[in-house]
Amino acid sequence: MGVLQFLGHSAFYVEGEGIRALIDPFLSGNAMASEGPEARAKLDYIFVTHAHGDHLGDAPAIAKRTGATVVASNELAAYLAGKGLKTIGMHIGGRSKFPFGRVKLTPAFHGSSVSEGGHVVCADVPCGFLLEIGGRKIYHAGDTGLTSEMTLLEAEGVDIALLPIGGHYVMDTDDAVRAVGFIKPRKTVPMHYGTFPQIEANPAEFAAKAAGMTEVVVMKPGDTLPF
Repeated sequence: MGVLQFLGHSAFYVEGEGIRALIDPFLSGNAMASEGPEARAKLDYIFVTHAHGDHLGDAPAIAKRTGATVVASNELAAYLAGKGLKTIGMHIGGRSKFPFGRVKLTPAFHGSSVSEGGHVVCADVPCGFLLEIGGRKIYHAGDTGLTSEMTLLEAEGVDIALLPIGGHYVMDTDDAVRAVGFIKPRKTVPMHYGTFPQIEANPAEFAAKAAGMTEVVVMKPGDTLPF
């Protein structure tokens, strides 16, 4: 059995047989975060959906301190490798075996860039992650709008879907409910809301609208969910 812990915004910690990992560790500078970037002494992987500061976050510093391997889209992985990090680069639609199971990169409709010397530099396409751990599948959508490609995830048999609901930059609650209808996950955790004024959303409203379609688990930062 594994455990999923919500750390705030879109950041999660995942632990299972053969894996201790962070996803999008935006911790320092995040008032919602339940822990700081120094909290984890041992990590195997850090999964980064895209290069925006509220997702790439503390990944470089944490990876350097712990020796964790950063998994990201190919060009972003190459960019981070140039900073001295251990990386694994993949691309949308690619699926690969890992010691703990399998990882597949999924489409995300968004952007991905970093700031270098005051200039915005594109850092490859954004993505989501489908993580298979101990026979269970966790889908982290990353930052994305609603996309018809999500219908393909129904065949995957997703156990837990982590979906943004904040609107403005990502899906709002109504589109996230439609995403649930596409994916048909057993459980759904809303994320990426309330951190900034532009992405205020009510997870209870999402839970009410998705009732009967999935089991919605509203997690506060620090909460855990076994899988």
